[in-house]
Amino acid sequence: MRQLVDGKWVYEDESFAGKDGKFDRPDTDFRNWITPDGSKGPNGQKGFKAEKNRYHLYVSYACPWAHRTLIFRHLKELEDIISFDVVHPHMLEKSWTFDTDFPKATGDTLYNSNYLYEIYQKAAPDMTGKVTVPVLWDKKEETIVNNESADIIRIFNTAFDDITGNTDNFYPDDLKSEIDDINKRVYDKVNNGVYKTGFATKQEVYTKEVKSLFETLDWLEQLLGDGREYSLGEQLTEADIRLFTTLVRFDAVYHGHFKCNINRISDYKWLQRYIERIYDLEAVKQTVNLNHIKEHYYYSHGNINPTRIVPEGPLLTWYDSQ
Repeated sequence: MRQLVDGKWVYEDESFAGKDGKFDRPDTDFRNWITPDGSKGPNGQKGFKAEKNRYHLYVSYACPWAHRTLIFRHLKELEDIISFDVVHPHMLEKSWTFDTDFPKATGDTLYNSNYLYEIYQKAAPDMTGKVTVPVLWDKKEETIVNNESADIIRIFNTAFDDITGNTDNFYPDDLKSEIDDINKRVYDKVNNGVYKTGFATKQEVYTKEVKSLFETLDWLEQLLGDGREYSLGEQLTEADIRLFTTLVRFDAVYHGHFKCNINRISDYKWLQRYIERIYDLEAVKQTVNLNHIKEHYYYSHGNINPTRIVPEGPLLTWYDSQ
């Protein structure tokens, strides 16, 4: 367990799986919303008003969940509206840190904190729960608005349109049902599936999860093989960004480190083309940092990789090293 308990940091072990050998992703704790006028969110959540320079994003370049929010920040032209900080790729006994001895790790430019859990303590001094990225922070009220990536990308999708003039919609009304269907399957079998595979501590659990993962990748390959540019046709949607942030890490990390090694993504004709097509979008390319990605996974999970050696490969010809 590594989390805040009654506002104090507790660290007991490195295992991410329970006694049954399974990995269960914890729920997020902050689920408020930002709206154009500060009214309540779509499910009655507390509303915060969309304003320039009021909000700040804490992210990791390594984390696929945080990566989604960075991509949306660029797709929706929020670079001058929402500031951001990047944690160090090492996540050890005290979880995410603001150390700056790794390229493009920024430190905490708001409060000069040492650890991300201090940001959670500032928002909720008596909190019990996990400390995760991304974190969408309100500089005015000095609190966490939301730490659920699925919510944050939908906030970014519409809340600031009146300020930026960018009305691109990646969750359009006519595709919501189809997007939700793909998101549900991809989340369980791919986004979270690589973790359920990699963090499994019993053979039968691993075998079940890795087979389920690749059955879904095979389904996605067939889906894209119908001549689709994106998962739902010619239009880039939220579903593509949520899938991309897992696929872009797959050959570099999940294939080896998490034993997701039945195939590589580069062994799939259409999935590989799909990665390259999305990566080549300028709003996406500038958010992909494989140095942070590899350093985080191979160094942080001592129970999986006790030597903490970070491999040099693989050589990914489509990736522009930064």
